[in-house]
Amino acid sequence: MTDRTMSPERVSREYEAGLRFNQGIGLYDCVRTNENFFIGKQWEGVQANGLPTPVFNFLKRVVLFSVANVSTDNLKLHAKPLPSSGERPAAEVELLTDILNDQFTSIFEFNKMGACIREFCRNAAVDGDGCMYVWWDPDQETGQLARGGIHVEVLPNTQVLFGNPNDRELQSQPYILVEKRMLLEDARALMVNGDPGLVTPDDKESGDPGLDQLGGEKVTVLTRLWKSKKTGTIHAYQCTRQAELRGEWDLLVKRYPLTWMSWDFIQDCYHGQAMITGLIPNQIFVNKLFAMSMISLMTLAYPKVIYDRTRVSKWSSRVGAAIGVNGNVEGVAKIMDPASISPQIGQFIDLAVGYTQKFLGASDVALGDTRPDNTSAIIALQRAAATPMELTKQGLLQSIEDLGRIFMDFMGAYYGERFVEVPIPQNAMLQPVSPALPGQEPARSVVVPFDFSALLSIPCSVELDVGASSYWSEIASMQTLDNLLMQGKISTVEYLKRLPAGQITDRESLIALLERQEALAAGIPEDGTPRGASPTVGADIIRPDSGTAGGGYGTLQRKINETGEIPKER
Repeated sequence: MTDRTMSPERVSREYEAGLRFNQGIGLYDCVRTNENFFIGKQWEGVQANGLPTPVFNFLKRVVLFSVANVSTDNLKLHAKPLPSSGERPAAEVELLTDILNDQFTSIFEFNKMGACIREFCRNAAVDGDGCMYVWWDPDQETGQLARGGIHVEVLPNTQVLFGNPNDRELQSQPYILVEKRMLLEDARALMVNGDPGLVTPDDKESGDPGLDQLGGEKVTVLTRLWKSKKTGTIHAYQCTRQAELRGEWDLLVKRYPLTWMSWDFIQDCYHGQAMITGLIPNQIFVNKLFAMSMISLMTLAYPKVIYDRTRVSKWSSRVGAAIGVNGNVEGVAKIMDPASISPQIGQFIDLAVGYTQKFLGASDVALGDTRPDNTSAIIALQRAAATPMELTKQGLLQSIEDLGRIFMDFMGAYYGERFVEVPIPQNAMLQPVSPALPGQEPARSVVVPFDFSALLSIPCSVELDVGASSYWSEIASMQTLDNLLMQGKISTVEYLKRLPAGQITDRESLIALLERQEALAAGIPEDGTPRGASPTVGADIIRPDSGTAGGGYGTLQRKINETGEIPKER
């Protein structure tokens, strides 16, 4: 596919086809209704004519509980080596995974991935689908000579159009359109070649244009992504409905830079079913019962006075006011008791709210509306209540794992050579390290250059594992480690390395001290190489393209072994 075959007219036709599909399934009306009910605008479009319109938004509490139950854990990406195929030593692959784990942590921190994941899950629960879009910013500062970084953006499901809307598998799509409403001047600044005057404002077609029209002149910018059969990588093309902004270019990655999660699947449709969609009738029922009860109280709750107009010309409700009566006062007035509201109304309201929460796992125990008389039973019930959300949670974990693979693609394609921190081998740590200050532990890691293009040569040597680090999982992990240590299955060093973060202060220094004591007890000679062991295999993945034999990390290792000191930067 070339620039000659790609044009704004073609992209516009594909965009209109995607709009027709979404309108056919009622996506835009459904998303607008769900968003209104979630934020409390539950009488939108109803002509109340002065009658009460109460809102008892129990849906929001249920949805937020479910979203928190799915995404509250501290999710992290962890790379680990697969069983070695013999092509590369296990030590090199382990070093690579250590570098990847550090980069994953940096990307998560920079992009505030905790907030992104919560918004991602919230969109899936309210709108039906969640989407995260990854893109490369070449101008991001890194503190090194190499510039550029990975950015993650959460997109609404109304702004992502699949080429085959009947297939929910993202990576098998023939193409994907990403829609974005931009200010006119910002869109014109994206034009690489051509007249910026060709970019003209237009109306929003995907969803409610009400708020969009209040934000100034905007234009719809479409980014088309597809897999090139010639290069095997993702290509992109950017335009408006009328003008081309940027011609076809290669993203240099092999996966679509998006992750997609539906709260619940719908057969033959890439859009899922939102959690809140099936609950809206329950919310309307509760609101109507409250509204009718309020009307009844407002019109009938106060007593009515019936009087004889032949003997009382005018009745006065003023406090202490005298009322004139012609003739005998007996039977001149009577107070009529109002009709009482059926108690079944309150019972049905409680049943509607209670059953809705119960069927979604948001029982009183799970929500904390129970006296904590038996803490063990409460914890067990809370875990049982979270079981219905397990499938959705597994879908989230799979999406984050796919996100990690996209991160690896971008690292290998764009990072180039950057400085990374790698651990110093144990035999080097035995040598006296200079210039260590008195009472100060020697450094356990060193900064070296690493060419991230090495990720492209070993794409199958790393397995991504997404896990949770919540309070209860940390407790269980510590109990297991305690048992292994007491049974002598692991050493003290291994125990300390695997302790959850924050359990012991200055853990790295303690580990270094114990490792030196164990190594000295094993009788390692002065050259730093244990008896019967081969010299440390240098990680040739450091500067893999270097023409010098043993460059990079291997040179550093030999220098440490020869001098017993860590070279300082000049």
